[in-house]
Amino acid sequence: MKKSCKSKIPTWNTLSRLLHDHKHTHSHNQVFINFRGKELRCSFVSHLVDAFKRHGINFFIDKDEQKGTHRKHLFARIKQSRMALTIFSKRYAESRWCLNELAKIKKRAGKRKLQVVPIFFKVKAESVRYQKAEFGRNFWRLAKNSSGEQIKTWKEALESVSDKMGLSLRDNSSEADFIEEIVKEVKRVVAV
Repeated sequence: MKKSCKSKIPTWNTLSRLLHDHKHTHSHNQVFINFRGKELRCSFVSHLVDAFKRHGINFFIDKDEQKGTHRKHLFARIKQSRMALTIFSKRYAESRWCLNELAKIKKRAGKRKLQVVPIFFKVKAESVRYQKAEFGRNFWRLAKNSSGEQIKTWKEALESVSDKMGLSLRDNSSEADFIEEIVKEVKRVVAV
């Protein structure tokens, strides 16, 4: 059964309407947020979304747990976005969907059509880049049931994106201050 949180994270229908109504004025500034929903949706990401709303930042977030349903639409949202935030967390690599989105993000960034800022949420960049520690254990568990080509694509995306300058939140750090830091970075990038 799908868990839900009480925060008002925009739904697919709401976002579709908003993006359709404002596609000429705002879609080029859209921020795509890539994250592990089961781990962060009702906590850190809900606070980040609230901060984006308060600051008038146009963003896209996948609310649906049924990942296969809107795959082509999500890839289209990545393509329409100017910026992507990849929020790496301990459980991020458990998700085939997160990794497939990341591969698409890497591809767009490689063509210089998307600015990517990695967010390291209580994980070290090194753990992501080299699939180490708990992050790595989760990755290799998922990889056992994946093709060699898929694993190669995911590893390349993890190495490429985690090697970029990003923002890191360590254990026992203020999430509120960290969210303000992310907002400043997003505003800097989309203002250019």
